[in-house]
Amino acid sequence: MQEPYSLQSVEDNHRFSRLDREGLREKIIAHIKSEGFCVNPHLVPKCEEKSILRKIHEQKKLEQLTFHRSFLLKNMKIARNHTISGKELNPKRIDLELVEVKPNTIESRLFFWWNLIWWSLPFDKPIGRQMRFILWDKGHNAPFGLLYLQSPPLRSPPRDRFLELTGTNIDYWINQSMYAQRVGALPPYNQLIGGKMVALSLVSNEIRDLYACKYGNRETLMSKRKIPANLLFVTTSSAYGKSSMYDRIVYNKDQVSSFIGFTSGAGTFHISEKLYLELLAFLKENNIETKRGYGTGTSRKLRLISKALCLLGLPKFSFHNIKRGYYIFPNVSNLYNVIHFNEKPIWYNRSFSDLFQYWKIRWCLPRSERDNRWQNFCPDTFFEETLSVLSE
Repeated sequence: MQEPYSLQSVEDNHRFSRLDREGLREKIIAHIKSEGFCVNPHLVPKCEEKSILRKIHEQKKLEQLTFHRSFLLKNMKIARNHTISGKELNPKRIDLELVEVKPNTIESRLFFWWNLIWWSLPFDKPIGRQMRFILWDKGHNAPFGLLYLQSPPLRSPPRDRFLELTGTNIDYWINQSMYAQRVGALPPYNQLIGGKMVALSLVSNEIRDLYACKYGNRETLMSKRKIPANLLFVTTSSAYGKSSMYDRIVYNKDQVSSFIGFTSGAGTFHISEKLYLELLAFLKENNIETKRGYGTGTSRKLRLISKALCLLGLPKFSFHNIKRGYYIFPNVSNLYNVIHFNEKPIWYNRSFSDLFQYWKIRWCLPRSERDNRWQNFCPDTFFEETLSVLSE
């Protein structure tokens, strides 16, 4: 993705060159309050209801939609042509396959379109390892759900406490895992508990094998060493609090995921892209390195924002204090012993096909019989409303 604003244009802006420290500080405070936070002196959401928390994310999401409006409008017809109505959907005919998304394909355009449109949580472009997947319903020739895996953060308190990861060797084990930024089903499949199917696919043999092929024999950029291309586990977090989608996921009586705590509430979504670039320009004026991109390590954006906020006397503003439930999906039954006692991994054997059949019988068909809300999804209405938002 491109950046919606140019750092050079911000640096060249005469008004910014005259903006004193206090002026930038007040601009940040006003922006934070406009998003729905209280300031006292740390940030607190005005309400913990999910509807209110979604509104806090709205500004960042609308910023992304505005920047990508041309792409979204151009590819809306493709998205519409591959979207079925609830009336057309026959749950018994659902037949899923896992498709890895390659660049410059119809799948990549569909993935990016839905990734921007469907989620209330804005998308953050990752740095490092990345794998994208569409779960495709061959029975209806339509996208069922999306899955976006990326390099995990080097430090994550709930994960590190759960796995007892400490010391300088932590990156060795973290580089044998991935973080799932996007996990979810698209309409009308979301009303058939499709999200659990997408979550189940995180532990499929196919993703693990594709990961090994893609990242085998690679050297880490920062420490210049080769790490086994083992996808030992995947972590993810919910959008708001704990998640019913990740809770109680079992496969053949085995627990697939575990809730391991809440995130600290640190992040960057509450800082707009334009404001972020002003903070970068502020750092450069103070002779602080602002290099970004590949080779600068994980969570670079958060670290730069935190540094700028500290200089402005707003150190607590790096924490939006929206706690997200953190979950782990192990691919081996002896994960703790692999990490701490150098045991050989005992891999679970979970093919995507078997996971799909289990989900269909366990969740999909029973839901379709007791709750018919999935039949109410109307693509014409959905795309008309989307067009209205993009046209504003």
